[in-house]
Amino acid sequence: MASTNILRRLALKASPVPSRTFHSSARACIKVGDSIPTVDGLVESSPGNKVNLSEEIKKGKSLIIGVPAAFSPSCSESHIPGYINHQKLKSAGSVFVVAVNDPFVTKAWGATLDPTGSSGIRFLGDPTAKFTEALDLTFDGTAIFGGPRSKRYALEVSDGKVVKIHVEPDNTGLDVSAAEKVLG
Repeated sequence: MASTNILRRLALKASPVPSRTFHSSARACIKVGDSIPTVDGLVESSPGNKVNLSEEIKKGKSLIIGVPAAFSPSCSESHIPGYINHQKLKSAGSVFVVAVNDPFVTKAWGATLDPTGSSGIRFLGDPTAKFTEALDLTFDGTAIFGGPRSKRYALEVSDGKVVKIHVEPDNTGLDVSAAEKVLG
């Protein structure tokens, strides 16, 4: 045992450890009371139409709904239609659906789910997942989706601050973030 420790110390001395020139701290999932982060990267309908969600929701009530993927079965058949058809949707304030997809996909998906736009829901693409990462709500979706994706969630926001968080414990299931649980 002593000889193993000596060998380890000698190996460490022989290979110098490079010094770090940066500081890294662990991310923490967004919490009640936190402000929505200012992140460049959200887009609506086209790459040139950037959306700063923290500015959009500075005043009043808002709801941000995160989904793993546009056009996926649960997102398209249950999750978002549940909000579109919910009688209390208008009382939620400004409503945004964020998907780790490009703006062309989210635009087409929104047009499929809400052809007349009567729900008022805005569909935003987070093509690089920067916004989702800033919330610390990503998961490794490589096996199914080909890369990082958003956990399924709903954030209730008032005057730019999170007041309630509904994140699916298994990332993609549909329970705590369903419209009937969030809107009542």
